[in-house]
Amino acid sequence: MAPSPQALLQLAETDALPPLWEHVVTVAALSAPTRAARRSGPYILSPPSGMRLERSTSLVGMGISPFGIAHVPQQRIEIISDLENQVLIFHAERVLLKSPSLFPYLMLVAFEAGSIIRAFILFLIYPFIRIICREDLALRVMVMVCFFGLKKEKFIEGRAVLPKFFLEDVGKESFEVLRRGKITVAVTDLPRVMVESFLRDYLEIDFVVGRELKVLGGYFVGLMEEITRENINIALHVEEIITPSIAIGSVGCFMRKSCSDFECFSNCKEIYLVSEQERRNWHPLPRDSYPKPLIFHDGRLAFRPTYLATLAMFMWLPMGFTLAIIRIIIALTLPSKIVIFIVHLTGAQLRVFYPNNFISPSKFEKGKKGAKGVLYVCNHRTLLDPLLISYCLRTPLTAVVYSLSRMSEIISPIKTVRLTRNRERDAELMHELLSQGDLVVCPEGTTCREPYLLRFSPLFAEISDEIRPVAIDCRVSVFYGTTARGFKSLDPLFFFMNPWPRCTVRFLDVVRGRVDDYEISKYEKANLVQKVIAKELGFTCTRLTRKDKYLILAGNDGIVQDGNKIELFR
Repeated sequence: MAPSPQALLQLAETDALPPLWEHVVTVAALSAPTRAARRSGPYILSPPSGMRLERSTSLVGMGISPFGIAHVPQQRIEIISDLENQVLIFHAERVLLKSPSLFPYLMLVAFEAGSIIRAFILFLIYPFIRIICREDLALRVMVMVCFFGLKKEKFIEGRAVLPKFFLEDVGKESFEVLRRGKITVAVTDLPRVMVESFLRDYLEIDFVVGRELKVLGGYFVGLMEEITRENINIALHVEEIITPSIAIGSVGCFMRKSCSDFECFSNCKEIYLVSEQERRNWHPLPRDSYPKPLIFHDGRLAFRPTYLATLAMFMWLPMGFTLAIIRIIIALTLPSKIVIFIVHLTGAQLRVFYPNNFISPSKFEKGKKGAKGVLYVCNHRTLLDPLLISYCLRTPLTAVVYSLSRMSEIISPIKTVRLTRNRERDAELMHELLSQGDLVVCPEGTTCREPYLLRFSPLFAEISDEIRPVAIDCRVSVFYGTTARGFKSLDPLFFFMNPWPRCTVRFLDVVRGRVDDYEISKYEKANLVQKVIAKELGFTCTRLTRKDKYLILAGNDGIVQDGNKIELFR
């Protein structure tokens, strides 16, 4: 006969637990070893008093019955230190993430994969379904609204958009514990297509068990299938892998479910529960602690769309659209000398820094025979980078681009020239343009939102011996002004719809083709310019290219593997 909760607590206070129960008492909270008081053997974790557990799951494999605990003061659990040889099965949303709400992730699907109308419908019905419906039914209704009618082949938001927001919500303490397991298995309430890339590609979770979405004629119908033992066996390939595992679950998220609601927890030897209060005390997982770096992501929303933040966005949209139109008209019609001042009055911020030996383009003698213009090389943050340089110099420039929408090309206040991606023809074209005046080139070939620089194409290093690097950084709060799959013609509109877009332009010292009387190659020069810009911005250089970006965001492989593995260097 299993001892009562009161008897277990008395034994815990006197450290007289029998071996069978020494890892079972209280099962209330999970914390990292760094926060625990050490003693010989296991870690002793002491969660705050007053925690409430509606139901605590037994060790089914040991024949122990479930029991209930309510308002148990100063509960304790012991987590064995030897997790390296264990299989950890955990609930992804309730153990890994700090936030208890799934609304932001479903809103991202509705807005990015669907439309603003679909997002507005989800926003309107959310308060009602949260009040009227049970938790599981509410989730099913939201999934139906978000996924109904979406084409299965075109849904890549789970790989291109959601990982960024999931990673920002991961608890550092819980992730450090989970990483100690030999094999990790994640069980999720959400559709598997939403979380699989985040868990497997970025957090290196071994197996993901989630609900599949039903498909009809290649389109999602919005209905989810249940998680069954067959799903788990298929995911793990071996049924016996569940039996010797340790499960980590949670009952505090919605004050209803526990890890026993899933069959995959039924045969676990030990089960630990995470309280809501403990989750609130977790710290965000630092960027440098990501198992794999997040370099590329897509989507228009730059903020975490909680319900209140989404309300603020919908209230801002009419005003933001009007403000964006005004800013675009100002940028296109007024002289460059006064554009910066006028745009500042609308809330946009542009900060410019010049080196001490900077020579203004107006003083550059272009009339002499054989004279060339200045070659400005900048990193690529937004579509407006060449335009920002032109405004800062207060002189017209020519920008060479790899890809630009026809609309952006028509309304651009500076001259833009398309490159053909034929090295010989592009080099000849850039030589000709440089002989006619100053030239701006973005050698990354595409934009990158995160603090990384893509590999610089060495083509620009063949054009001029003297290069003026320009470091650009742009920050937005509501919408991203770049996209890999959306309508690129709307990029300027979304950028200017931000209430306070901030841009910083730093002109750096000239980089020459000789270093200490040694002639450097075009590849060394390109890498040197990349490192100079990265050092100024505090970014990290990578060897990734434009091709890698589109492979990650729109190709078949979510992460570049093996031969094309993400490679960082300082």
